[in-house]
Amino acid sequence: MKTTDKSLQRRNSCILIFTSFVWGISFVAQSEGGDAIGPLSFNSIRSIIGSLVLMVVIAILDRVGIITQKPETKEQQRTLLLGGVLCGFVLCTATNLQQLAISLGSPVGKAGFLTACYILLVPILGIFFKRRCGLNVWIGVLIAIVGLYLLCIDGEFVIKTPDILLMLCALCFSFHIMVIDHFSPKVDGLRMSCIQFMVTGVITAIPMCIFEINGDFKTWLGGFGNLDAWIPLLYAAIFSCAVGYTLQIVGQKGLNPTIASLLMSLESVFSVLAGWVLLKEKLSPKELLGCVLIFVAVVLAQLPGRKQTEKGVEE
Repeated sequence: MKTTDKSLQRRNSCILIFTSFVWGISFVAQSEGGDAIGPLSFNSIRSIIGSLVLMVVIAILDRVGIITQKPETKEQQRTLLLGGVLCGFVLCTATNLQQLAISLGSPVGKAGFLTACYILLVPILGIFFKRRCGLNVWIGVLIAIVGLYLLCIDGEFVIKTPDILLMLCALCFSFHIMVIDHFSPKVDGLRMSCIQFMVTGVITAIPMCIFEINGDFKTWLGGFGNLDAWIPLLYAAIFSCAVGYTLQIVGQKGLNPTIASLLMSLESVFSVLAGWVLLKEKLSPKELLGCVLIFVAVVLAQLPGRKQTEKGVEE
């Protein structure tokens, strides 16, 4: 592998670690915002705001000539649109399945664990897309699963209806990672991210109107009359959506999707550490061990294996 490729992978790995940090910190904002205005309203509006923020950023960067993958042909435009719509549809399905499961009573810790099981599904899906990974990565995945269990699960683990929804959510996030892996080398990440959020927001607005507005627009609008709604909404829109998911698209470029999923699983660690630092929550020895195991898994997956092709597949 060329030195420049290794440098690019190190840079993108750092980008995904920062992405997981942004998502971990925004967990509190997402929880409070959903309670204030409703989960569907929160998902829809934050996605649309995130898309609008990216539109402004793209316009500025286009003017100064920084973006290098601006689509110029109809074929490039079709590829960008297809990638954005597919990402948006899968992301919309995943996030709303997760929110529905939580609203049906799934504990947040359990929801985080089952959602993060995409780190096991991604390498399995990668086999079908010829994106195989080495033994050290598989070992890292298994260690991370154990770490996530220790970090997120407290008490009895019983499969219920919300848990089935969360498993479907994890599958959708796995497909989301694979779709990004396919399209990110071909299109501008900012534009694809912008499209995916608009698609997510518009689709989510349909059940939002049916179940949360439900003909009483004035009452629904009144929920936005305080800072308890707007502060977490804007934080999630700008940082979790516009910054986090865009960095995911940029950071995944050139990385094996399994390694990318392991790096993003650090979100669970950062969310717990954020609760410890910001909310003065206590960390049990079991949770600390879970954090350590996840960090070990990430480091192990980053160790060089056998000779790799440019696609990151070990030979």
